[in-house]
Amino acid sequence: MSIAHEPGWAAEEFADVDLGDKRLDARVVKLCDSFSEAPESPINQACADWAETKAAYRFFRNGNVDACAIMKAHRIKTAERAKSHKTILAIQDTSYFIYTSHPKTEGLGRLSLKKGKNVAKIFSNGLVMHACLGVTTDGLPIGLLDQHIFARQLNTKERRKLADVTPIEDKESYRWLQSLKNTKEIAGDTRIVTVCDREGDIYEFFKLSEEINSPVLVRANVDRAINKRSRYAEKAVIGLWAYMGKQAMAGTITVHIPARRKTQHCKERAARTALLTIKFGSFLLNPPRNNVKHRTSELPDLHMHAVYVFEANPPDGAEPVEWMLLTNLSVTNFAEACEKVLWYCLRWRIEMFFKILKSGFLVEVCRLGTSDRLAKYLTIMSIVAWRLFMITLIARTNPDTPCTELVADYEWKVLFMKVHKARHPPKRTPTMGEVVIWIARLGGFLARKGDGMPGTITLWRGWKRLTDLTEGWNLAINGATCG
Repeated sequence: MSIAHEPGWAAEEFADVDLGDKRLDARVVKLCDSFSEAPESPINQACADWAETKAAYRFFRNGNVDACAIMKAHRIKTAERAKSHKTILAIQDTSYFIYTSHPKTEGLGRLSLKKGKNVAKIFSNGLVMHACLGVTTDGLPIGLLDQHIFARQLNTKERRKLADVTPIEDKESYRWLQSLKNTKEIAGDTRIVTVCDREGDIYEFFKLSEEINSPVLVRANVDRAINKRSRYAEKAVIGLWAYMGKQAMAGTITVHIPARRKTQHCKERAARTALLTIKFGSFLLNPPRNNVKHRTSELPDLHMHAVYVFEANPPDGAEPVEWMLLTNLSVTNFAEACEKVLWYCLRWRIEMFFKILKSGFLVEVCRLGTSDRLAKYLTIMSIVAWRLFMITLIARTNPDTPCTELVADYEWKVLFMKVHKARHPPKRTPTMGEVVIWIARLGGFLARKGDGMPGTITLWRGWKRLTDLTEGWNLAINGATCG
């Protein structure tokens, strides 16, 4: 059997990249292929030889290479993948990449990830990444809809008591609004619902959502006063939690709560199933009374819906689940309320995406000399991380899809013959579910009935072995000689 060499996934993903030089366009494709084969390895180990390593460092050092241009090509492909879906969730979140152990790296920002009196002693050097991951309502990540990497410049002066005297455009939290705008620009006919955790609970964020007709689903952060008749009303004012507590119980829903490791900011949590009670209702979201824009314009009250989810009887020793979800989408019955809860549960997808970058790909070990070079590196690694994350989940969400949407024709044929010890591939094209299991078996997955689905690390190992196998096959069939 002969198998012709086919271009890798990166060539298709970056078909629209324009870095101003065809050689740079080709280099970003080469880097994505190299990093995909060894995502946890340093740059010099991921590259094939010293010449490729030098070319990689020249690429990151090149001032004409723009991280935004790299991401733009991927965003175009993500928007194309979104077209086949009626609704896509745009999950926004922020993560911090720490490079304090690299004192010679220039241009890093100062991050304070702790709270305390000795502020000068708790700073870390690093970069901030605000990402927006596109996820189907079935939970499959289809790519990044937006990403912004920057170095934070902390203001160590005493903060004003009234935070609202600063316009939202001058705050770091404006990144949530920027990402909402950028996502809307590439939405097309697909309905994109932006999902955020508590940091996205900002009046201006909801106001912008109404103005550009881009729906949002955000977990509430504060127990704000709602339904106020005037800006300075004090009598007959009710808080959000008290108001929703008076609503009738609509029903219950069972959700899976994922495990969480202990960090400086949260307690350890074991994976479990929780029975949650649901209440829903509508209300008026009033603008903050001290908002600086009251001076120049009239800020409107916003018609919003809330879904209050809480665990009435948590297991002994477990922290009870309680979410107050705010949305400008219609919630008029129990089915619509359940839909919003399930969408919010998919917010954990972006947490896993960041975990792959940090714990799997070890991107914080990279020693590129400036923040600008690190931003380019993190952009490429983010796209590689998305693809491997998608491979991990695709067998669970789209198991019957033909595998040619994931791997090249020659790759699945080599994979089949290796796993099944066969001399010839089958005539039938296998499904996504079958191929992912075969890849996992190369990585040590036993595929027993009680083993569940393979994890990301197992698939990484299997993917690396498949890459080596296909490279060897291509060398053999192309008549490569030694010496």
